[in-house]
Amino acid sequence: MKQRLFEQRYLLLLLAPAVIWAVFFAYLPMAGLYMAFVNYQASLGNFWGNLFQSEFVGMDWFNYFFSNGDFLVIMRNTLASTLLTLVISFPVPIVIAIALNEVRGALFKRTVQTVSYLPHFISWVIAANIVVTVLSSDGIVNKLLQWLNLTDASILFLQEGKYFWWIIALGNTWKEMGYSAILYLAAISSINQELYEAARVDGAGRFKQIVYVTLPHLKPTIVILLILSLGGVLNAGFDQHYLLGNGLNLGYSDVLSTYSFRYGLQNSMFSYASAVGLFNSVVAFILVVIVNYASKKLNNQSLF
Repeated sequence: MKQRLFEQRYLLLLLAPAVIWAVFFAYLPMAGLYMAFVNYQASLGNFWGNLFQSEFVGMDWFNYFFSNGDFLVIMRNTLASTLLTLVISFPVPIVIAIALNEVRGALFKRTVQTVSYLPHFISWVIAANIVVTVLSSDGIVNKLLQWLNLTDASILFLQEGKYFWWIIALGNTWKEMGYSAILYLAAISSINQELYEAARVDGAGRFKQIVYVTLPHLKPTIVILLILSLGGVLNAGFDQHYLLGNGLNLGYSDVLSTYSFRYGLQNSMFSYASAVGLFNSVVAFILVVIVNYASKKLNNQSLF
């Protein structure tokens, strides 16, 4: 073992910065989860000293969260937003990747790729402003609806809660579909081209080649990404909900992340916000384990 470590000393040295980063920024901060079980009051002085000297209240903050009227509304908004986003955004990158794989024009293919994954690299601050502009009373969406005689007057999309989940789902899909398609394009590029040639010899057209060659080889990638997506089903996204939410659609836009932010930083209920965040993380971990186990049993494909 010592000899092996010595031989790989340069590789370990290269790995050291990543390990140090993970320890200081991923593991040590987990000690702060203790805040969810105490009645922490922020004050001047040593943070850790104040934290560990705070009154221990056990599961009181969790009981308060589950018993007050906010819980059902927050969970409804979170699940509706994330599941609708998953239903719309998950298959779209697969379709884009398969479609681009069938394109023979290299210039057109690169152009579509660039245009589709460019939104991923802009912040939600800019993306939210684009969404607000497009959906405004004199925006392109309202003008198009009126031109098609589908509406007589402008629809105030961001002032009516019933549209909010759809706006988030479509906004997330638009922003991430091109970047997510890169993973599927990489998986498609690794498929042995002789399989396509054999399928053509057997008389398979493009559609049958997609069904019987492309999709079966994409299945492992699809399963892994689906497991990861379901694990984050309670992570609706703070940026988009905070930036697109307002007082008029708060009953539909308030999710776990914005709720914990509002109570933690704006109302200074740090322990309560920590309890909400810990609940989110625990549920996400449990979902990953359950979905991974089910996938392993049903399809023999799993993340771990």
